[in-house]
Amino acid sequence: MQKKIIILPECKNEKVPQATHPFYHSQELQLRFNDIDIVGHLNNSIYFQFMDLGKTTYFQSILPGKVNWSDVPAVIVNVNCNFFSPTYMNEKIVCLTATTKISERSLHLEQRIVNPETGDVKCVATCVMAGFDAKTAKGAPIDPVWSNAIKEFESIE
Repeated sequence: MQKKIIILPECKNEKVPQATHPFYHSQELQLRFNDIDIVGHLNNSIYFQFMDLGKTTYFQSILPGKVNWSDVPAVIVNVNCNFFSPTYMNEKIVCLTATTKISERSLHLEQRIVNPETGDVKCVATCVMAGFDAKTAKGAPIDPVWSNAIKEFESIE
């Protein structure tokens, strides 16, 4: 799979932590009228929906074959999100997604919602996904097909 580091303008907000890894996956996002709250900016709950879309397209693009979403070998067990800047209705935004760490039973993702024209980082989220067996509804090792594809895509040893 051919991959390219996503390079965006530098974020000018000093409070936004620098990414410690490259991002190879970006998902364009479409704002809808009902995503905007009474204050005129994107409602915080919508960011999580956008990050779910980012995860979905990330896995679809790096895993071999079609993803069977009814038998996914990992589930979200923790999400933390820090918000830095509001998003407005006519603003262009993307979701960057990267796996930052992977072990036998879990993987750690970082996601950023960013304005690709200005580099303004709207939020930074970390997500931990744990291996899961849908048939037994119990924890399990991460499927080796997933693990190997993610490690290769992200250049993780």
